[in-house]
Amino acid sequence: MKKQFRKGRILAAGFLLALSFCFTCQSPAAQKKGMEVSSPVRFDSGKAPYPKLSDYGFFTGIQRDLQPNAGVLPYELITPLFTDYAHKARFVWMPQGTQATVAADGRLDFPDQAVLIKNFYYPADFAKPEADWDVVETRLLMKIKGEWQAFTYVWDEAENDAELNIVGDIKPVSWQDEKGHKQNIEYLVPNKTQCKSCHNRDAIIQPIGPKVANLNKDLRYPDGKTENQLSRWQRAGYLAAGDHGQKFAKLAAWDKPQSGSLQDRALAYLDVNCGHCHHPQGPAHSSGLYLQADEQDLAHLGFCKPPVAAGKGSGGRQFGIVPGQPKASILLYRMENTDPGVMMPEIGRVMVHTEAVELIRDWIAELKGGCN
Repeated sequence: MKKQFRKGRILAAGFLLALSFCFTCQSPAAQKKGMEVSSPVRFDSGKAPYPKLSDYGFFTGIQRDLQPNAGVLPYELITPLFTDYAHKARFVWMPQGTQATVAADGRLDFPDQAVLIKNFYYPADFAKPEADWDVVETRLLMKIKGEWQAFTYVWDEAENDAELNIVGDIKPVSWQDEKGHKQNIEYLVPNKTQCKSCHNRDAIIQPIGPKVANLNKDLRYPDGKTENQLSRWQRAGYLAAGDHGQKFAKLAAWDKPQSGSLQDRALAYLDVNCGHCHHPQGPAHSSGLYLQADEQDLAHLGFCKPPVAAGKGSGGRQFGIVPGQPKASILLYRMENTDPGVMMPEIGRVMVHTEAVELIRDWIAELKGGCN
């Protein structure tokens, strides 16, 4: 069942309270006046995962409105991961008095008991993205005793709450895209094992999106201020002091030409959507294909690189990327495909990301050179 609510409400009054990080949510004076008092976030790592999303208290009021409780901070990524065109509302919570630090490669190192909260939803009409949302699932990444654990919550039909789901699910989803075309898919909710397959670095679960390069953007907050997210995290006490934004190159926004060159945007997309697996410490490291935005070795990016294992996945093509020849490039072939034995990424989508395919096609087409 779809419910009417606006994105503005997600970051409304509850978030203003969050900025103060007052975990009792209202003063004793307010309580004496009989004003409504919200419960603080309830997170006991020894009892997690809880049966229902509401058990944590991450959101106040009506759960489907996703109004953050005190200490729950919203954030956005410059270039996000593609998941069958799902929109995402992201939040982070950390225990009072703790904060993230920045690792040598720009990834955030979160404190113990930190929780990353990602909600997946579809507006009924993508031309009106702030109205009539269908909330499908919420994924939690929790850091418990130094290790990250992934848990998925699937929203009930009435969107009153979301229940813990370990085995995965299939949910029918429909929407009207920006061009007015009706879209219908069988949305795949991942099981616990599939979560681990992507959030995998040196065989350990790790977050993918939150890194300095992908957080370094301005965000308009409900207090009316537009502020760099890194600065806001520091001001809220969630990020260690330091000029982190100056130390790491800002990731381009794959769909915004003004944010970087065609190559910058193409590599940003590949970094976020493929680089967590195609990385020297990722599960696809044996392929020798490393798709990070700062990769300098053209062979590691797939230029004139033959596949480690030929066959169905190569589509009869010889090289990962053939400069100037998109149709001869395995990379593009796998992005254009929905055959489970061919497509890349292997999970997380049932649709082709048409706009991203066009971006990568244009990038390969403008590359100079060739393969002997």
